[in-house]
Amino acid sequence: MNVLQSIPLTVQTVLLLIGSNLFMTFAWYGHLKNLASSPLYVVVLVSWGIALFEYALQVPANRIGFQQAGLSLGQLKILQEVITLAVFVPFAMIFMKEPLKLDYLWAALCMVGAVFFIFRAN
Repeated sequence: MNVLQSIPLTVQTVLLLIGSNLFMTFAWYGHLKNLASSPLYVVVLVSWGIALFEYALQVPANRIGFQQAGLSLGQLKILQEVITLAVFVPFAMIFMKEPLKLDYLWAALCMVGAVFFIFRAN
């Protein structure tokens, strides 16, 4: 039995989205620390290379979530945004050495509202 077959489809979607967000966060923001003095074309090429891995996870996540797990397009988008915030905050604090801000909590609470509205039964 394939290991992936034992994981619920929604969980597969979430795990793939977390992985894709890790890559995309580094593609979008990692260069601000590691490649700050590099020419822009180098940064774009490196970021593009990292983003390839993001797409390799994002596309299957959306296909599994939409076609197999039965998530709507709106649900996939809100799920993506919640995961983006959940990945970004630790990235900002640990990798970029940014302080934890209360604004992250307020943003998370707004996301909870978005999750409620998009996932509630109509």
